[in-house]
Amino acid sequence: MERIPIPVLTVQTAPYEDQRPTGGGGLRRPTGLFESQRNYLPNFVQSLLSMQPTHVCIFFCQRISSILGLYYFYPVHICPYMCVYIFIFKNLIGRLVIGQNGILSTPAVSCIIRKIKAAGGIILTASHSPGGPGGEFGVKFEVANGGPAPDIVSEKIYQISKTLEEYAICPDLRVDLSRLGRQEFDLENKFKPFRVEIVDSVEIYLNLLRSIFDFSAIRNLLTGPNQIKIRIDAMNGVMGLYVRRILCDELGAPANSAINCIPLEDFGGQPPDPNLTYATALLEAMKGGEYGFGAAFDADGDRYMILGQNGFFVNASDSLAIIAANLSCIPYFCQMGVRGFGRSMPTSTALDK
Repeated sequence: MERIPIPVLTVQTAPYEDQRPTGGGGLRRPTGLFESQRNYLPNFVQSLLSMQPTHVCIFFCQRISSILGLYYFYPVHICPYMCVYIFIFKNLIGRLVIGQNGILSTPAVSCIIRKIKAAGGIILTASHSPGGPGGEFGVKFEVANGGPAPDIVSEKIYQISKTLEEYAICPDLRVDLSRLGRQEFDLENKFKPFRVEIVDSVEIYLNLLRSIFDFSAIRNLLTGPNQIKIRIDAMNGVMGLYVRRILCDELGAPANSAINCIPLEDFGGQPPDPNLTYATALLEAMKGGEYGFGAAFDADGDRYMILGQNGFFVNASDSLAIIAANLSCIPYFCQMGVRGFGRSMPTSTALDK
């Protein structure tokens, strides 16, 4: 029996003047604003998808795919429906790749974009801000090199958002985010099927880490005769999946080494900001001297805090300095060499000395 094509709707809307993305942070606003302002989220996603190839060639010219990494539960259905627009009317995106159950960390999204040579990625995240109905929500865009959208891309999105009059959406598209593998959909006025691929949230990123670090040495450190005890706080963000799968299952750390590993819509009512103010449970555990290494991650996994035994705080400059002084212990750098170090405000102390 022939399947009936799924209709695509064009919805009239009015532009907003406040949808300027802030560099790598994307568009971040109170959750209540997304809920109360009509079409606020669809408007921004449409503006992002409507960029012209002359301005964002890395997004459009490959005509391959887009990554859609979702790790906030409230609007998880919006973007797959809207990304169909580009496939139908621009014929530029024919494939979406989404993390299982809508969960991917920002580093994993970056990894997958580069692995499959995708055109870019949309990430729904509150980052390290409080989440849930009383918190914040945001949309970030990663470009083809796996990094955040540069200013020229963000500015183009903003200019489109100020004049937007309509957006396209496919409300009857139903994607099973729990089922790994490819799903295909017949859409009206299109010959080829629209493909959505659900991938394991951790596996591709884990394979990258295996190629960088000496997993055997790390496993021996965590399980061998001179093992150290570790304490890792995922702060109820997406990193819980990665902490358990990589540190516990792959590298052998005891299951009780990992805490707050269940992703929650509101992150358990606390800001998922890995610092001495909010990661107090980890800090108190480390002060006791039982653990030799501690770490906390923010909601989407691109920020962290490291604590040494007895609660010693290791800042970002310290981390970079330690890595730079021990490059011979990291197989990737032994093989590929080092072209330079990324300077940022948190790491500038180490690099400027």
